[in-house]
Amino acid sequence: MTIFLSITTLAFLAAFIYFAHRAYVLAGLVVDSEDYHASVEETNAYMYSKILEAYTKMQEIDRIGAFEKDDEAGTTFSLLKEVIKNLKSEFDGEESEEEK
Repeated sequence: MTIFLSITTLAFLAAFIYFAHRAYVLAGLVVDSEDYHASVEETNAYMYSKILEAYTKMQEIDRIGAFEKDDEAGTTFSLLKEVIKNLKSEFDGEESEEEK
């Protein structure tokens, strides 16, 4: 009977140690994942601000409407505007009617 209790106790101890180790490893993965997501959000915000800055500069350059829709510069300008609208909706929520 004591041998059975000893073996059972050792089995439970081994299972406890295994599951405690797994919990420790998973907790470390969760922390790493949170750090990664924070880093990605910072990078996205930086990229968004730089794209918005470039778009603003392009609007200043094109204040008289020099970019034609059917030439390369106009196509690039239109694509950049579309990307910024998508980023604005992702970062700022839906655009208001004034911003469109």
